[in-house]
Amino acid sequence: MRFVMSYSCGKDSTLALHKMLEKGHTPVCLVVMLKKEDQRSYFHGADREMLKKYEKALGIPLLLCPSKGADYVQAFEEGLAKAKAMGAEAAAFGDMDIEENRSWEEERCRNIGLKALFPLWQQGREGNVEELLRLGYACIIKSINHTLLPEKLLGQQMDWNAVEMMRRAGIDVCGEKGEYHTLVIDGPIFRESLDFKTGGIFRIGDYSVVDVR
Repeated sequence: MRFVMSYSCGKDSTLALHKMLEKGHTPVCLVVMLKKEDQRSYFHGADREMLKKYEKALGIPLLLCPSKGADYVQAFEEGLAKAKAMGAEAAAFGDMDIEENRSWEEERCRNIGLKALFPLWQQGREGNVEELLRLGYACIIKSINHTLLPEKLLGQQMDWNAVEMMRRAGIDVCGEKGEYHTLVIDGPIFRESLDFKTGGIFRIGDYSVVDVR
């Protein structure tokens, strides 16, 4: 099946993409939502230069969908419509078990005439993280809720030690409540590793974010 992936550059959408490719489906493009004000991807903060590197490393065209926030639904649906025009029959998402998120995405797909697919659905949050690490994906921890996790995790590669630290902190190790976000920089579906540098750390409310370029 030809599909479009809703892609954030983070661990969950990357694992979902991995599973879609593993099952023999063909990617048409990756839809990436972009904040108009700073030209970075929503939630994970990849800038345009970084996104170009993702496109090359994954070998899949990126379809950037700028949004100011208020027009997010419209921008997302326009992206799906463009993907459908490129030949997509379905849209895949990295959601695991939050019904509200799934319902929102299914509605977007219905409006455009695409089938909604959820390759990680009900597979278990910890199980998905463990599978990602076993597969050999390299994920840089981009942001954390510093009321829950130490800032020393920022800019570090997610590994079993980081997972254990998260368990001890009593958080969801998959970060489904926004406890942390990642950028995947290498793994089985990558044609080449992404060479990024980390810079300063800045705080936004309860969150600390490391600059990754």
